[in-house]
Amino acid sequence: MSGLPYYPAGVRRAYTTQETVVLSPLPCWKHLPPEEQKAKVAEVVHEIEEETAVRRKRTGAKPQGRAAVLRQDPLERPKHLKKSAAPLFHAATRRVRDDLRAAYFAFFAAFREAAEKLRAGILPVVFPAGSFPPALPFVGG
Repeated sequence: MSGLPYYPAGVRRAYTTQETVVLSPLPCWKHLPPEEQKAKVAEVVHEIEEETAVRRKRTGAKPQGRAAVLRQDPLERPKHLKKSAAPLFHAATRRVRDDLRAAYFAFFAAFREAAEKLRAGILPVVFPAGSFPPALPFVGG
């Protein structure tokens, strides 16, 4: 924090607390010996570095560097905000996202079909697992 120009050092210290971070193995690698876990982490880091190098080469982007990062005001708002709608699903890959989207629309179609049958008085009606069927209309006496 010594490079931040926004607050005097004494003020920064008055609002800081010491934290201890305990690192744990990823659950999917917990069964592996520590040396294998380290090797896998190094492999993932290497893949990220390679992907970043390819993207930088393609786009011509360059890292900002330490001085540029320290010049930034951490409280400044971005000049332009993305205004796109949130995706239906956040997923690791496009294929998984497309599969989730297809499953959702299949569920929705099955629910709508069952609801239409119920509205038409066709009984019994089977709704998709995990859904809440709509309430039947009130019948006055």
